[in-house]
Amino acid sequence: ASAQTSDKYTVRLGMVPAANAAQQGPVAGKGSASALLSANRLTVNGSFEGLPSPATAARLHYGIAKGARGKAFADLTISKATSGTISGAVTLTPEQLEGLKQGRLYLQVHSERGIAPEQGKAQPEVDNSNLWGWLLK
Repeated sequence: ASAQTSDKYTVRLGMVPAANAAQQGPVAGKGSASALLSANRLTVNGSFEGLPSPATAARLHYGIAKGARGKAFADLTISKATSGTISGAVTLTPEQLEGLKQGRLYLQVHSERGIAPEQGKAQPEVDNSNLWGWLLK
């Protein structure tokens, strides 16, 4: 039997950019994570600190292009606090696997008070987000 190879990716979590200064107000914090890919299984472990309010969700997203937002495809486990840990494992589809290799997958942290929704627009991939970071080799 041949040994399975694994690839390691790192994530630097920084503040999500807002559309305007009013939205940016409550956004703060930082963090980091590592992701290990073994076959098509991606295991994520990380930590965060300095959120202005308790975290509510951590999700993996598939960007429409490198550096561009996209839809969430997996929920991770996150401490429901202003600092803590992020963890989880997900089996990637062939498309998501290719996206990972192209630098299109990112991790995003949401909290009780992050980027405020734009009036009249519900954008679950943006609303109440605080931190994000791209999975890079």
